Amino acid sequence: MGVTNQTKNPAPVVRAQYLTFLTAGEEYAVSLMKVREIIEYDTVTTVPHTPAWMSGVTNLRGKVIPVVDLAIKFGLPPSRITKFSCVIIVEAMFQGESLTMGVLADSVSQVLDLSADEIEKTPPFGTRVRTEYLLGMGALGKKFCLILDIDKVLSAEEMLAVTESVATEEAGAEASEARNRSGKRAHFEAGA
Repeated sequence: MGVTNQTKNPAPVVRAQYLTFLTAGEEYAVSLMKVREIIEYDTVTTVPHTPAWMSGVTNLRGKVIPVVDLAIKFGLPPSRITKFSCVIIVEAMFQGESLTMGVLADSVSQVLDLSADEIEKTPPFGTRVRTEYLLGMGALGKKFCLILDIDKVLSAEEMLAVTESVATEEAGAEASEARNRSGKRAHFEAGA
């Protein structure tokens, strides 16, 4: 019997894509799989009795979306709105359900393609962000971006506060719309 020289093919390198963005002078990244879209910063309506890090809500094609200012969430001064400001619409998992929310960004940078071995562990020092919010650090030339675990950036209590605020805002918007419809109907009937 002849001996065959079989060489095993090396396992393919699995790469993932991350969207990088700036907030408070720091570069962050979030998995592109979590990003639904990026929208220009427009009207964000403040919602009373919400945490300071919740900028408010925005209307995305008729759906109320909470907008989070990560700068405030991470203990930094609030983001300044400029012509480059945008809202990254992401999908986070909360108690087994998907929650759509907006993340306020000073600007969007690039899409980064990283393999698992290109992601460094987060050191327990030197970042403004709690390490449990991070998946690691990705190399950007000579510097790093902090890769966020968007599912962990908001705690369970904070996610509940966001979902309750959105539900209250949606109920208020529906009640206002119903009042407008009944007012128009009454006006139409009075004119008939």
